[in-house]
Amino acid sequence: MKRALITLALAGLPLLGLATPALAHDTLVGSTPADKSTVDTSPRTIELKFDEPVQQGADLNTVVVTDAQRNHWESGPATAAGSTVTVPLRTLGAAGGYTVDYRIVSEDGHPVHGSITFTLSKPSTSTSATAASAPQPAVAAPAETDRTGLPVWVWIVGAAALLGVGLIVVLRIGKRP
Repeated sequence: MKRALITLALAGLPLLGLATPALAHDTLVGSTPADKSTVDTSPRTIELKFDEPVQQGADLNTVVVTDAQRNHWESGPATAAGSTVTVPLRTLGAAGGYTVDYRIVSEDGHPVHGSITFTLSKPSTSTSATAASAPQPAVAAPAETDRTGLPVWVWIVGAAALLGVGLIVVLRIGKRP
C-alpha cells in the first residue's frame, strides 16, 4: 500500500510544473459616467476604465451608446490608451436611460464584453441632439472562434500524457531490485 502511494505521488509531481496562474480577463473597474448614475447634462465622451491594459488598434474595441429606442449616440470610433477606452458622443437627446455596450480586446488577446447604464435627468436643448437615423444592433457577444488562447482540451490531454509518462517511469524504477 505504501509503495502504491509513493508511486502515485511521484507520478503526480510532473503536474506541479503545469500549475500556472490563471490568465484573467480585463475587468471593468470604473466608467464616466458611472454605472447606474444620473447625470444632468449630456456627457461629451464615455470613458471605460479596466484593470489591465487594452489592446489598441482599429476595429479591436467597440463601444455603442443607445437610448430606449435603440438610437445610437456615439460620434466616432472607440480609442484605447492604456487601460482606458473612450468614445466621443453627440449631445444626447431626451431625458431617460442610456445603455453603453462594449466589447474590448484585452492585452492577452481575449475579448471582453459587457454593458453599463446611466440616466440623463434633463433633456438636451441643443439642436444637435438628434439620433442616428438607422438604428444599429448593439455590440454582440464574442463568438467562441474569437478566442486566441489555447483551448482547455490541449491542457487536459497534455496533463494526461504527462501523468501517464510519469506513472510508467515510476513503475519501471520501482521494479528494480
